[in-house]
Amino acid sequence: MMNVLLKNTTIVDSTNKNLHLKKRDILVKNGVIDKIASKITPPSKTKVIDHKNLHVSIGWFDSSVSFGEPGYEERETIENGLKTAGKSGFTDIVLNPNINPVPDSSSDIVFLKNAAKDSVTNLHPLGTLTAKGEGKDLAEMFDMKNAGAVGFYDFKSSIENSNLLKIALQYAQNFDGLVHSFPLDTKIAGKGVVNEGEISTRMGLKGIPALAEELQIVRDLFILEYTGGKLHIPTISAANSVKLIADAKKKGLDVSCSVAIHNLFMTDDSLEEYDTNCKVMPPLRTTKDARALIKGVKDGIIDFVCSDHVPLNIEEKRVEFDNAVDGSLGLETAFGILNQIFDLETSISLLTKGRERYQLKTSAIKEGETACLTLFDPKDEFTFTKKEIVSTSKNSMFLEKQVKGRVFGVICNNQILI
Repeated sequence: MMNVLLKNTTIVDSTNKNLHLKKRDILVKNGVIDKIASKITPPSKTKVIDHKNLHVSIGWFDSSVSFGEPGYEERETIENGLKTAGKSGFTDIVLNPNINPVPDSSSDIVFLKNAAKDSVTNLHPLGTLTAKGEGKDLAEMFDMKNAGAVGFYDFKSSIENSNLLKIALQYAQNFDGLVHSFPLDTKIAGKGVVNEGEISTRMGLKGIPALAEELQIVRDLFILEYTGGKLHIPTISAANSVKLIADAKKKGLDVSCSVAIHNLFMTDDSLEEYDTNCKVMPPLRTTKDARALIKGVKDGIIDFVCSDHVPLNIEEKRVEFDNAVDGSLGLETAFGILNQIFDLETSISLLTKGRERYQLKTSAIKEGETACLTLFDPKDEFTFTKKEIVSTSKNSMFLEKQVKGRVFGVICNNQILI
């Protein structure tokens, strides 16, 4: 990469009191932060980035991103997916295992790591928890961890066999593995497609009660208390789930959880148009749930937010609501939506935390450190349209919504994507 000078940029980094919210020039040479000062004259052959209201933070992290390759390349390839992530401000993403074949062996993990190795954004793959993701036998967790898997997850599939979760948590302790358990009791969820409540009744759609999520969380936490180990509960959506996890943390259990940004911002009211882009799993719930989730994030009970980015091609969405595949794009709008819910410092803090849970290193904004930076303008407001979508698929529930904050791109891995 050529050398880069960021001119007159506001640094947002609450971990660094000396630089936080100060305006500085930052010179990056060969992928390393060479100098931070009030004014730097650019050396020759230096690309100068001088945007109005330019802000910079540590590179952002997203713990729930799906692409399509291998198996569903028409949804998204790894190459374009990582470009989408970079243009959306993310320097690190955890890749969900919803591909075909599912990554349940070390060679699958190696394939994914190799496919991403020259990218500006780092890809950290999850392996499936069970062989073929079928929920019957444990996958080769230890081998996958050694190959670079950062955790184990049967994507959006609950572990119905309680004993399997028990064995997984016990076994993973031998190598400090992170077990994911999707919070859904499928018997109670049944054939539900949206949140069970007033709206589902009015629309004549089968509902999924919050109880389906809460019961599974209660079971998982009981098992965790018995086994020990590390459990991550991805994408919770209900008010009571926050309370259950708060109680478990008070007991000292090693549990973390995340929430999808759309579950903080959107509610089941937005389903009235039968827009299949709003059909997600877990479903959009009530205003009361969204408020409780936002409070859970502020109180630190919910450990991190994620885009829960799921690209789907048009045929998977342009069908009756009941038959549409669950999922919405989330990377491109993650910052612009989050920045409307929380103040700027909280938004950036949320976008930069979570790496530790996956045993990944967090970079810093200081001289001599490898440059892993996100560039953005927090004030720019605009209507999100299809032309802002970098993904191959276009299934965003945020189309025609106002977003606040524009991402310019990232500097990472001695590359620049602006």
